Amino acid sequence: MIDNENTWDKLLQIKTTGRDASNADQYRYPYEPTPYSVLERLSNSSLICKKDVVLDYGCGKGRVDFFLSYQTKANTIGIEYDERIYQSALENLKTVVSRAKSEFVLMRAEEYEVPGAVNRCYFFNPFSVEILRKVMARIIESYYEKPREMFLFFYYPSEEYISYLMTVDELEFYDEIACSDLFGENDLRERIMIFLLS
Repeated sequence: MIDNENTWDKLLQIKTTGRDASNADQYRYPYEPTPYSVLERLSNSSLICKKDVVLDYGCGKGRVDFFLSYQTKANTIGIEYDERIYQSALENLKTVVSRAKSEFVLMRAEEYEVPGAVNRCYFFNPFSVEILRKVMARIIESYYEKPREMFLFFYYPSEEYISYLMTVDELEFYDEIACSDLFGENDLRERIMIFLLS
């Protein structure tokens, strides 16, 4: 697994490995990058392509954004609240091979107004359900202002996330991408749950 992580970072000319919990609290969770093997599954799903704009919540150092831009040619926007980690994303933006397709915003997720061009959203448990509720309100508001097909991807979703998402009237469970086989474990959370906003 480590070899794959370093190989992709080297290929993309970025530095995104490692975990950072320095500014984490009960509402905003530690930085931990999505494994590249999971991102490979997502990019091979054909649910993200060149015409799409992906909004990555809790983007950290930008791994999801850079990888999806490189693999699918989609445009990406990363939202990060931690200024130090955000600076790491900007440093990566200077060296990455696909920099023209990614941008980053330093802001709390619940305060970010979702642009009308965004039609894909990605989450790897970046924050609590309390914040997720506010973020979903922003996403739904954007959807009603400009109706469009929107897919929301939740990697390694918690029970709290799933319970909440199943109560959102505008969301419809669409599919899931199994990932537990990638890690040789039988962890039911190792999946990407996909919801359609309609």
